[in-house]
Formats: sequence, structure tokens, C-alpha cells
Amino acid sequence: MSLIKAALRTLVSLSAASLLVAGGPAVFGDSANGGAGKPVPGIPRARSASAQGSGDVYATRQALYDQMEAATGIPWYRLAAIDQYERTIAKVKASGSHNPDQPAKTARLTAIQIPAPVWCGPLNPDQEDASPSSLSFFGGFGQDGSGDGRADPESDIDVLFSMAQYIRKHSASANDFNIAVWEYYHNGRASQRIEQFSNLYRHFGRLDLSGSAFPLPLGSTYSYRSTWGSGRSWGGARIHEGTDLFTPYGVTVRSTCYGIVETKGWNRYGGWRIGIRDIENRYHYYAHLSGYDKTLKLGDIVAPGQQLGWAGSSGYGKPGTSGKFPPHLHYGIYKDRGLMEWAFDPYPLLRQWENAERKALHSKRSGR
Repeated sequence: MSLIKAALRTLVSLSAASLLVAGGPAVFGDSANGGAGKPVPGIPRARSASAQGSGDVYATRQALYDQMEAATGIPWYRLAAIDQYERTIAKVKASGSHNPDQPAKTARLTAIQIPAPVWCGPLNPDQEDASPSSLSFFGGFGQDGSGDGRADPESDIDVLFSMAQYIRKHSASANDFNIAVWEYYHNGRASQRIEQFSNLYRHFGRLDLSGSAFPLPLGSTYSYRSTWGSGRSWGGARIHEGTDLFTPYGVTVRSTCYGIVETKGWNRYGGWRIGIRDIENRYHYYAHLSGYDKTLKLGDIVAPGQQLGWAGSSGYGKPGTSGKFPPHLHYGIYKDRGLMEWAFDPYPLLRQWENAERKALHSKRSGR
């Protein structure tokens, strides 16, 4: 099914979805719409796939989450967080797509993929069953969210409604949300990521968190080149999982992304370091700092260009060790795929962010 077909199908379905839960569901969390039963605006009309940009996709998804919040009482940012987690761990992207927001396997607006034995019930002899009553009989996950008499695992509204109902069933309060996520994934890392994404969406109040910044001020003195994969002189056999940006002591180190502080403190290799998790499930690692911004703590939310600390030469020993190498920022980036996390070369992204920021500054100064 094409993206446009999925979008149009969603348009037809949403008006019914807001009326599905009769009598008003118990609302937990701090629903932006104040609970179910209130009218909500219609979803924007979809355009052709070639004309629909990423901004339109964000707006359409946001309307879908808002409608589902009105129907079930589950805050939109929690549903969006689950959807985004699934998007970031998808192994197979849609054919020919280079857009990180394109869901896997199909051209649906959402990315949640529920295995047939879970959707239909493990003992259901028909693993393509779409009858709500049959799925219920066999203990299946799937429910009819669109009111068309079918529980379709390829329907955005059915999948989101089923997930929302599962969360409500396993959560007596907002504090139990993580328990519901754990019961579904049985993966502590999944629970952590979804909570982080939920906090990011709730804090910024939007889905598009794609901004970026170079980790050092462009007006400062620095130099760097690609050193990915080179050997290390301390700590045993290991390779360099990042890029070293050489710069004087005390130069400001900035966040490259919208994200949440996941780690902060001493590491015998990286010295004083800080780790930021972004909405694409990438972990941004800043090491060998001389100190941190005193206002930052674990769980804080940061924006591109925000000060994290200052460049230094800490590391390669016990806490406080410094001066074993020239001052610099070690910047690394890691991608979480659900069961494991792997490093990739940040050099191309650093060049991209540096050039983009220079162009933006030039345009601003020239008044364009």
C-alpha cells in the first residue's frame, strides 16, 4: 500500500476512532486534550507522495496521535515514543527510501510492526485472521480501531488503537507506563529508550527534532580529520571509535542535537565525559572534558548548540587524571538497534554540520 493510500485510509478512519471508547475511558497521564469525549480537529488532507514533504508527514502523524489520545486517553507523546522506537530499530527500510522517517516494510505513516502470532494469538490456526471476535477468543493483540469490522495489522489506526488499549490494560496510572512497555517488549533497553523519547516529545511539544549543531563554536580554534578505526596507545587492543577535534583547553563543547543526558561522569578511557541520546536513537559521546556545565544533570534535555562543558585532556587513568595527551574533544556517535549498539564514523556528519552552520551564519550576516 502506498503512503498516499495509507494516509487517505487514515483520514476516513479517524472520525470513527474518536468515538470508539463509549462512556469515556479512564485517562491516565496528562492528556493534552483533557481526556476522551472532547471533539478533536480532523487530520490534514493528504497530498500525493511526490508532493508530501517530511513536514507534512510530521503533521499527519501528529494529527493521528492526537486523535488516538482523544479516543483512548493515552498522551500523544507516549504513542509517538513507541512508534519512533520501532522506527529506529527497523532492520529493513522501505524500498528505495533514503528518508529515516520512512517506516519499514510498508509505506504506512507509523512504524509499529506486530508479529502475526502476537496480533492473531499464538494458537490461532489462521495467522492472517482479521476478525476482532476471533482474535479476542485466541488472546490476540489486534483490535478494530477504525470501526470497519476488521483488525488489520497494516492499518495505522488499528495498530495504534491496539497498542493504546494494551497500555491502558497494563497501566493503572501514568507511573505504570514503563511497566506496560516492559510487559510488551521484555527489554529494559526498549523501556529506557521509549521513556527518553516520550520525555523529548513532551518537552518540545513537536515531532520534528531534526536540528543539529557543530560541537565546537565555529569562531574557536580547532582542527580535525578522519581518524576512525586507528589504533589506540592505551587500554589494550581497541580501535578509535570517533573523531578527535583538537582545540585549546576551555573551549566550549556544545550539544550537536536535541536529546537527553544519558550518561555523565568519569570513564577511565574518556575521562570526564557526557553522553546524549537523540530522537533517532543515536548516542552522542563527548570525552576528555575539563569540566561540565554545572546546570546539567542526568535526564536533562538539551538542544543543538547548548553548552555541555569545556574541552580538556582528562582520561587514561583514575578519576582526575589529565594531561596524558594534547587537549581535544573526542566525539563519537553510536546507533542503537534494539539488542546491541554499534559505533559509526562521525566525520561525515561533523563536516556536514560544520558546513551547514557556516552557511547559516553567512546568510544571517548577509541579511538573506
